[in-house]
Amino acid sequence: MAFVNVPSREIFLKIVYYGAGLCGKTANVEHLHARAPAAARGNLVSLKTESERTLFFDFMPLEVGQIRGYRVRLHLYTVPGQVFYKASRKLILKGVDGIVFVVDSQSARLEANLEAFEDLGDNLAELDESLREIPSVVQYNKRDLPEIEPVSRLRALLNPMGAPEVESAAKSGVGVMETLQAVSRGVLQKMGGRKVA
Repeated sequence: MAFVNVPSREIFLKIVYYGAGLCGKTANVEHLHARAPAAARGNLVSLKTESERTLFFDFMPLEVGQIRGYRVRLHLYTVPGQVFYKASRKLILKGVDGIVFVVDSQSARLEANLEAFEDLGDNLAELDESLREIPSVVQYNKRDLPEIEPVSRLRALLNPMGAPEVESAAKSGVGVMETLQAVSRGVLQKMGGRKVA
């Protein structure tokens, strides 16, 4: 849920990148951090295991403009993809304003994608939330690799809510900014129905 700081006239929005391990969540956030103007971004905080996977989250406040005289700052998080970090993933989802579900397009990763999608639904349900109520984007990542699933099949399995979609190759930056813009647009449109003092 958006946090509004009236004295500083700032709105903080939480965007969470969710998906299976090694699907490209961290690659998205690292690319955004590297390309964002220094004045608009905060430090990128990464907690990683010995194998260089994201353990808890990447967090990067990014300023994206104003709404009714309030500066809007996005806090970008990724969740650990490994199934044994379920409690951490649920904690990171708490208070989420927008979700990017990152799909690893490789055929060999289809089962991991399905498991991550089910886990997302379970965690949201435990938080009394629903993916249908939270602005979200489905990013079909790794479209530049061989042996990938057709987007039509991935859509049928992983986007039943008809969320906006972006095809990407996050390591090279393709589709990364478009994904952030799409989820931000959804969050800001939803906020448009809320009154900001």
